[in-house]
Amino acid sequence: MSNGSEGLSTGLPGLDSILKGILPGDNLVWQVNDIEDYLPFVKPYCEHARRTGKKLVYFRFAKHGPLLPEGPEVEIHHLRPEEGFERFIDGIHKAIEKTGSEAYYLFDCLSDLAADWFSDRMLGNIFMLTCPYLYDLGAIAYFALLRNNHSFHATSPIAETTQILIDVYSHKDKVYVHPLKVQQRYSPTIHMLHVWEDDEFLPVMESTTISEILTPCPWSRLESSSFRLGPWSSTFLHAEEVVHALGRGEGDPEEARELFHKLLRMVISRDERVLALAEKYLGLSDIVNVRTHTIGTGLIGGKAVGLLLGHAILRQADERWAELLEPYDAFFLGSDLFYTFLVQNGCWWVRQKQRNPKTFLDGAEEARRRILTGTFPEYIVKQFADMLDYFGQYPIIVRSSTLLEDAFESSLAGKCKSIFCVNQGPRHERLEDFMSAVRTIYASSMSKEALLYRARRGILEREEQMAIVVQRVSGGLHGSYFFPHVSGVGFSFNPYVWNEYIDPEAGMLRLVFGLGTRAVDRTDDDYTRIVALNAPERRPETNFDEIRQYAQRKVDVLDLEANRRITRHFVDVARQSRGLPMETFASRDTELERLAAERKTRDVFPWVLTFDKLLKKTSFVKDMGEMLSTLQTAYGCPVDIEFAANFADDDSYKLNVVQCRPLLVKGGGVISEPPAHIRQEDLLLESQGAVIGRSRMCAIDRFIYVVPSVYAELCNGERASIAKVIGRLNHLEEPGMPKTIMLLGPGRWGTTTPSLGVPIAFSEFSNVSVLCEIVEMREDLVPDVSLGTHFFNELVEADILYIAMFPKHKGNFLNRDFFENSPNRLPLLMPDAAKWSEAVRVIDSLDLGQGISAQLHTDMLKQKVLCYLEGPE
Repeated sequence: MSNGSEGLSTGLPGLDSILKGILPGDNLVWQVNDIEDYLPFVKPYCEHARRTGKKLVYFRFAKHGPLLPEGPEVEIHHLRPEEGFERFIDGIHKAIEKTGSEAYYLFDCLSDLAADWFSDRMLGNIFMLTCPYLYDLGAIAYFALLRNNHSFHATSPIAETTQILIDVYSHKDKVYVHPLKVQQRYSPTIHMLHVWEDDEFLPVMESTTISEILTPCPWSRLESSSFRLGPWSSTFLHAEEVVHALGRGEGDPEEARELFHKLLRMVISRDERVLALAEKYLGLSDIVNVRTHTIGTGLIGGKAVGLLLGHAILRQADERWAELLEPYDAFFLGSDLFYTFLVQNGCWWVRQKQRNPKTFLDGAEEARRRILTGTFPEYIVKQFADMLDYFGQYPIIVRSSTLLEDAFESSLAGKCKSIFCVNQGPRHERLEDFMSAVRTIYASSMSKEALLYRARRGILEREEQMAIVVQRVSGGLHGSYFFPHVSGVGFSFNPYVWNEYIDPEAGMLRLVFGLGTRAVDRTDDDYTRIVALNAPERRPETNFDEIRQYAQRKVDVLDLEANRRITRHFVDVARQSRGLPMETFASRDTELERLAAERKTRDVFPWVLTFDKLLKKTSFVKDMGEMLSTLQTAYGCPVDIEFAANFADDDSYKLNVVQCRPLLVKGGGVISEPPAHIRQEDLLLESQGAVIGRSRMCAIDRFIYVVPSVYAELCNGERASIAKVIGRLNHLEEPGMPKTIMLLGPGRWGTTTPSLGVPIAFSEFSNVSVLCEIVEMREDLVPDVSLGTHFFNELVEADILYIAMFPKHKGNFLNRDFFENSPNRLPLLMPDAAKWSEAVRVIDSLDLGQGISAQLHTDMLKQKVLCYLEGPE
């Protein structure tokens, strides 16, 4: 093979550029929907051959029209496939041998050969015999293949053997190319979708455009026939035939209904409430389409089902959602694959132990280690690679989707992993990164948090397989950063009502700029925008100084150069993001601009993330309200969604719903007024916002109080010890165990940063009734009300009342004398922890005196809390 590549070209300099040049021996396979999509690339290729004096050889054998007319500048070989495979391949090889390397070769569409020979396998054989021959000669050749028309036996050898494999798409009068394979060449954008604009091929970075082009096209995965036969495949093949027959006005509707119900239980769920929704909003063709995007077999899990149902419900409700919604672009790893992985990697014995409440934690750590180093069957690895070829180099997120996740009776929120794959680098590295993400998610199913959650909910006996959903990340490229403009979570019911104008039934949003990780995971060092959908302009803050102080400052993005998710200050992200519609998301800090002008300070960044224009002057709030209402009506209960939105310069936008699940919020209700007069010495706590949870009146049996002044003086190691003490306290088995426990402490409960609060896992305080965060760790540390985070979902699910306590604010009061000087039961309950008695105080109602009780009165609608002593004088 020649080493020189001078003068070699596709005839399209822009295409040469994205492919990093044409090399001697390159065979280019063009996967097209129609032969017409092949022609725009054939013409410049042939013209370049003529212009540079290369011999042009055309193999003509298909039933479609000729790619080139007869003429002296082209040597045409007419082949007859009907004469048999051997004569056909012999004719090609003789022509190539006669012509040699100094030629450009052009082939008709190979797909016609499969029809002639009734065999995809022979089509693959043709290519495997021809491509290496041309490669060894250093010749250049063009082949076409109809996308999604062939089995594994044809597409696999072609993809493995060719040097360059390109998908071609036509969309809205534009032509797009998606290089799936470019051997021995690499660039950060080489495997991205490119649009043909004038003489250039430009990478497409907007997820909306990508999804619109790629999602309507079935995935041309490379299947291994030996692993997909049996009841699963035969049922789906039959379903495909029925769908096609119904499309032609033929077929038996009753047979289709029976198949539909059977497939729902094979793929969607076995939960009757979920099945009822699926039967109403999905159809047989939807389930068949799921199978074409599924690796492995089995159910696709709760998170995946919520994704499908959310989109289906909206599209059925109003046709405008079809235009507004970004198509979901996802693949599914069936739940059976998880069990197969456990068995093949020697972890099944641990899985069996986890069904027993007495042994459910035994061996879990060893199982996680085995999972993290486990291997997948070769045919599954092949399908993983094919899926990554579909996504190209666009970022993806790999998300857990267990059978119990996002269900009506349990959410498992945050218990299992979701992992971003930024998806940059050589193909084999991207494949290994993806498989590592899958292993990590599999291992998270055996984490202590997930197992304790299942034990607490009494569902250890329930079948809990791990399925996975793989989604293209919504967003666009800004410099080297990839992110959506806005994202967050939405609730159709708003349990955070900070003034009388807020309607809980209208719903709320927790909104961030950039990736939604800052909205769904509780951040310890930043804030989000809380939006009441019936009053989006009303804020908990009272002036711009407070708005500035509690505005989002940091942004999560995917850094394509670093190949990882990172957190950057908003100012840095904004300065790198040219063309960002800044005014849609941020407001100018006029006071800062005035001061900068007075002091002649340059390079001032005056923007504050307020989302004011987004909320006031676009249809975003109206659309989100209608969306949440529509989904709640369909589900028959409040819902919780995760979303992302991407805006154009004209304020139009595309919305991507990435998750939808039930949220069983216990309503606020109306309660009686508290006593009109409470003596100051009997008042234990008074708070005016924030309050999350249902209104209630109850007696407190036990207070567990972490003394802020003492805790603040401890080192981080000592603070971790305090967290362990509290965890043990909440899991003590005592005669006459207190029923209602109130946990109070400085800063944020459940933080990962001990300097900001008590670093305790949710499972360690999940049996408390009331959780109070006292704002005393730092002056600038405001409790994160956690709306929409996984932490919040756990509070709601466990019916834990959350209170943010501001001792220095008007209308707030904390009776330190009571909490710090009442009898402390810690030494009695846990003698080995007595040394922490100055920091942790346990106060039981039994020790308050004869007939005295501690009463709690909370009004969610008024955002008021009173805790006081009641009883004999």
